Amino acid sequence: MPTPIDLSTLTSAQKDALIMLLLEKVDALTQQVQELQAQLKLNSRNSSKPPSSDGYGKPKPKSTRAKSGKRSGGQPGHPGKTLKMTAHPDHIVDHALEACSSCGLDLSTVPVLGFEARQVFDIPPIKIEATEHRAQIKACPCCRSRSKAVFPKHVNQSVQYGTEVQGVVIYLSQYQMLPYARLKEAMADLFQIHLSEGTVNNILTRAYHHLAQFDSWVKDMVIDSKVAHFDESGLRVGKQLQWLHVAATEHATYYRRHVKRGHEAMMEMGILDGFKGYAVHDCWASYFRFAILHVLCGAHFLRELIHAHEQHQQSWAEKLITCLLDAKKEADEARAKGVLMLDESRINHYDRRYSRILREGRAELPVVPISTTKKRGRAKQHKVKNLHDRLFRYKAETLAFLYDLTLPFDNNLAERDVRMIKAKLKISGCFRSEQGADIFCRIRGYISTAKKQGRNVLDSLRESFQGQAFNPAIASVG
Repeated sequence: MPTPIDLSTLTSAQKDALIMLLLEKVDALTQQVQELQAQLKLNSRNSSKPPSSDGYGKPKPKSTRAKSGKRSGGQPGHPGKTLKMTAHPDHIVDHALEACSSCGLDLSTVPVLGFEARQVFDIPPIKIEATEHRAQIKACPCCRSRSKAVFPKHVNQSVQYGTEVQGVVIYLSQYQMLPYARLKEAMADLFQIHLSEGTVNNILTRAYHHLAQFDSWVKDMVIDSKVAHFDESGLRVGKQLQWLHVAATEHATYYRRHVKRGHEAMMEMGILDGFKGYAVHDCWASYFRFAILHVLCGAHFLRELIHAHEQHQQSWAEKLITCLLDAKKEADEARAKGVLMLDESRINHYDRRYSRILREGRAELPVVPISTTKKRGRAKQHKVKNLHDRLFRYKAETLAFLYDLTLPFDNNLAERDVRMIKAKLKISGCFRSEQGADIFCRIRGYISTAKKQGRNVLDSLRESFQGQAFNPAIASVG
């Protein structure tokens, strides 16, 4: 415990210095308390934290989306999914009428007048089948040399599981994300196939190698696109925090694991250094080191603005939220009508409105108390001031969706692609090895691309084991 100061021994100047020191410490502690309170109030609605982190203190939903006025469920004119009778059933079972339901007379020899039909749709009993491939061996009558026929590419061992089984294993493991133990149980219960953990791992490794060419195709497809979405998220590999990088378009998804998050990882990913289109991202500083066109995620800014308004009473933040949502609504309505570009007067309206709100909001910005202790580097700013600076500096990138209606308002496409990887981590806790993380990233990219292009996931996985993985560039054009 510190020794109390005897104030009677201090001069007036020393007392004044002590008071100033205490006031400075009080200001610093007050600022620290405010920052900690603000951190406690961060949630998925006012920050980039995922909804799963909200816990029992999940905030009441206050969506920034405008109500459509439609009731939930299928809308009028929506094609139904009702189970209907087929004109060509696989099996027909006749139920004979033996006696009259009124008087009991024997009707076994009476002609049938007609039928009332009911159909049952079911899955037949599933049983694994063994197919023996036999390559013919012949002796040439001319030169007497012995020759053997060639086995199919996917038949390369004396005993192995076929493409159907391997496709289902990948489907359950990488798409439905079943852990090894539950996957083995599912294969045994559904198909009476008893797999070892080593066999499952071998199947995953083979799929990874089969998709090497596909991986290159997807990367080239993203590089050549006009608009691509980029994001990064933490990835737990063993006991180490690594990073998942995603590059995505409407038709393709590319994943890459790296031990770092920034420029070095992006260079090794090999996309941004050759990309010449519009890159949609969340304003992470490393992206601005590339000579590309930038589009900043409006959804991220909205969450930060909500936090600034609710936790720091910034009225300019509320006004800017309204401005951005009004601009988005008008852009969406124009896009729905097939308009390629908004009227110049409307663009200027939102452009000036945006700048005016930021200009008038400067007077509200909270200030971090200036420390008398000299420190290296730039002086610390309040988070709200940093947000204001970014919005001012990157005005064109924030309003890009307004200037060009082909550009998106947010980076939700990349965030959706990241979500499945985070779901995998939530189920399994972490990846045991870097190889396991790389396998999941490549296969999951193949599955995500297949889904975006309307392909059947299981059929696509079977094709990959037959050496016929689809070319995403050709498929998206077709």
